[in-house]
Amino acid sequence: MERTLTYQVGPEHSGITISQFLKRHGYSSANITDLKKMPESILLNGTPAYMVRSVSAGDVLTVHIREMESSAKIPPVDMPLDILYEDEDLLIVNKPADLPIHPSMGNYTHSLGNAAAGYFARQNCPFVFRCINRLDHNTSGLTIIAKHMVSGSILSVMVKRREIEREYLGIVRGSVTPPAGTITAPLGRKEGSLIERTIDFEHGESAVTHYRVLEERNGHSLLSLHLETGRTHQIRIHMKYLGFPLIGDSLYNPDIEFIGRQALHAARLAFAHPITGQPMEFRAPLPEDMRRVLWPE
Repeated sequence: MERTLTYQVGPEHSGITISQFLKRHGYSSANITDLKKMPESILLNGTPAYMVRSVSAGDVLTVHIREMESSAKIPPVDMPLDILYEDEDLLIVNKPADLPIHPSMGNYTHSLGNAAAGYFARQNCPFVFRCINRLDHNTSGLTIIAKHMVSGSILSVMVKRREIEREYLGIVRGSVTPPAGTITAPLGRKEGSLIERTIDFEHGESAVTHYRVLEERNGHSLLSLHLETGRTHQIRIHMKYLGFPLIGDSLYNPDIEFIGRQALHAARLAFAHPITGQPMEFRAPLPEDMRRVLWPE
């Protein structure tokens, strides 16, 4: 993957080094180290420059990102990839259920990573897979894939700083009471399990989920769920803790009468573009298997 980024140095940055300038624009120390290894990756007013060079107001700094190798452990596979948005820095993909993010032992070729690798392989474009907001295997919906190391680094920091707003849609049985609220309950690993998590007020990490009932139909409630934190299985465990577990959840509520996977969908993302800073918002409609629970044919 190749990307060229150009910056106009303002008076507020005059006198600092190129390395300091890039860090103020979200580049990580690892990004800067990698750029040093790339030929003519840094140009100052069109001339190759070292990271220790100082910049002045009015200078033009050009960064050439050249990633010439693909993810070694993610083989490209020709499979569908539902791309809702793409530019030079990122992809927004609507991930289906029954698709893990990464390949794993026993499932080496059926993942979102394989599909993304296949997409870029068809373009003869080297690609390192960087998925920013990881969804559970059977959770559908919006995921962000960074197309190069700088956008990946900036987006990862945005996740940690909770600067990416995420809304999920979930379905539970019955009428949720109260119909809106906030669940604050720390999460930790369940003893004896490598996968399951549980409420752990003594040793768990803080976790906060906001929920609101959107509609009640066919004996079920459709909820809007906003994550304040992003712990593993957070929504799934918090809704069970509330007394209204997601239907179809094989780990925490194996109620598969109406759907065969956890009824959870990442429906909305809102964030500032990692390079331009422009506000962005994306939505993915309720998938058909969840829609049929509420509106059966």
